[in-house]
Amino acid sequence: MERLLEARISSAVDLRRSLGLPSANTNAYRLVNSEGDRLSGLIVDIFADVAVIASSAAWVEKYREEIQFLVSKVNGINHIKWRPSEDILKEEGLDISEQKTHASSRSTVKVMENGIVHLVSLEGQKTGFYADQRENRHFISLLSKDQRVLDICCYSGGFALHAAKGGADNVIGIDSSGSALDLANENITLNELNRGRISFVKGDATAFMKGAISKNELWDLVILDPPKLAPRKKVLQSASGMYRSLNALAMQVVKPGGLLMTCSCSGAMTQSGMFLKTIQGAASMAGKKVTVLRQAGAACDHPIDPAYPEGQYLSNYLLRVA
Repeated sequence: MERLLEARISSAVDLRRSLGLPSANTNAYRLVNSEGDRLSGLIVDIFADVAVIASSAAWVEKYREEIQFLVSKVNGINHIKWRPSEDILKEEGLDISEQKTHASSRSTVKVMENGIVHLVSLEGQKTGFYADQRENRHFISLLSKDQRVLDICCYSGGFALHAAKGGADNVIGIDSSGSALDLANENITLNELNRGRISFVKGDATAFMKGAISKNELWDLVILDPPKLAPRKKVLQSASGMYRSLNALAMQVVKPGGLLMTCSCSGAMTQSGMFLKTIQGAASMAGKKVTVLRQAGAACDHPIDPAYPEGQYLSNYLLRVA
């Protein structure tokens, strides 16, 4: 098993090198993507010199020391943080609640993505940073020059920062998490951005958009990237309603002819094909007509095994709203 692990982690490293990762302007990326790298239940994200290892399978816990050793050998890695998915492991009959976690003593790390500096919390959501949206964030930077941009559910400001770096006239990010917005505001400073042109607001996305609609506030470019609303198929119908309502509101704060980038990280929505239908329903609810300009998923360092389509979880649509 040790030789198999070594071979597959080595193969994952070689694949990322062939994709140009890491590079001079990007050192936050996914090194191991579970089934996509033939290592089901194992995810490894690299943030500068820190490797965050996410475990969601009993076999991963069994070979924990071997995995940590092999990852530590990757060039440039000086710290390792182990993050087990306790709920998933409990479903496999493995209770790890009493185990000590092998963790870096650091709580944050500065990374570079597309030339933009991000402060990542190693205690944050998932592994701490959503590297899967890297290529989509870069695309936003190409669309943002001289635009008014609204980033809804902005977390630590990934899309908003890219919009500002892309030359947006004004950028607002909205999120309900104070700790995420602390990171976002620190990122403004780290990138020496003009606080008169980018700001972050703590609040509920629905309430914010309803308030904007009542005041007839409109933006040229809106990004909607909510948290996972359908973690399981059995909640797909109710989640579809929430996605529809959020998208209907987002469409109403886009100026006529403007752009909406809307996302779903719920695998159940993506794999069922329901997300596009939900977007259609949202357009009808909002009294808008939408055109799909671009369809994307996770960045190329998140490979998918064709034999495991469940690995395709992220949907990203760029829409023209009229």
